Amino acid sequence: MSTDILKLAKQYSLYSGCILFSFGFIGNILNILVFTQLRLFRDNRTAFYLTVESINNFIYQFQTISVTILTLTYGDDATQRSLGWCKFRYMLSQILVLTSYYTLCLIAIDQFFSTNHQFRLRQMCTIKLARYITFISICIWIAHGILSGCFYDIQGSLGCVISNPIWQQYISSFFYPVLGGLLPIIITSLFSLLAFHNVRRIVRRQIPIARRRLDQQLTAMVLIRAVIAACFMSPFTIYRIYITKFPISQNQSMQYAIARLIQSVFLSLINIHFSASFYIFLILSSRFRRQVRFLLVKKCWQRLKYLCHLNNNQINPENAEAFRTDLELA
Repeated sequence: MSTDILKLAKQYSLYSGCILFSFGFIGNILNILVFTQLRLFRDNRTAFYLTVESINNFIYQFQTISVTILTLTYGDDATQRSLGWCKFRYMLSQILVLTSYYTLCLIAIDQFFSTNHQFRLRQMCTIKLARYITFISICIWIAHGILSGCFYDIQGSLGCVISNPIWQQYISSFFYPVLGGLLPIIITSLFSLLAFHNVRRIVRRQIPIARRRLDQQLTAMVLIRAVIAACFMSPFTIYRIYITKFPISQNQSMQYAIARLIQSVFLSLINIHFSASFYIFLILSSRFRRQVRFLLVKKCWQRLKYLCHLNNNQINPENAEAFRTDLELA
């Protein structure tokens, strides 16, 4: 029975991993293109943060598919046979997960400041400051991940686990419930709601209509992203708290198999968090759909036609630029 459950867990991980990798690969690439290629989003701090998050999620997708391929090839994720891979896998996972979570926090905080009615608070936030904060944040999570990776070890039937009791207590009591759980959820949800409240009062201020629409679009996207991220993050966080406090040996075949199946399901929810942002924006924002359509049809396709020498009927560059700007702001 336990063998059947383990087989089911492996098959679920394999198929869900491949499907989510395919969707995440395409979605994160399109996110990066939209937020970097459209003039509307140039020098926009929220777009910069969303680009950083998409790049981070893109890397996470490759890390996940690597584990899936190892599981398919060797029957497990190889962390029980290689100490270096054991340390590196969990170190890299922590870096990417924390970078994603807290970049989402930075997006929500930035939206709150950029939509605030006080000019002084809006003026504080610049694209240069956003780059500094992002660099510092990534450095902090890299240092945290390296430190955490040092405490992982292979311990017999338990596999790749934390060997230091003090760090194990930190992971189970603070990292999963607070640093990688409640704290980013609370920060993102709180500042997203405050930004949404600010946007509702934008109409009363003398702000260009294009800027007003952009702020409304980005704030709505961030708020929805925060709610969905909280839903996908919570189950795996609760599971990791439990399994860190009460690790299950492979000798307990039935309990171990059930734990692997539960982990596979909850991990797939985390993978949805890293794969689905583009599709969430696409479904819930009509302006984002128009922007994606413009990018694919008017930019990528036109460039492809140019490379293939198919664009014989070119319009005047000045008119083209005006047309492009109008579509981006629509």
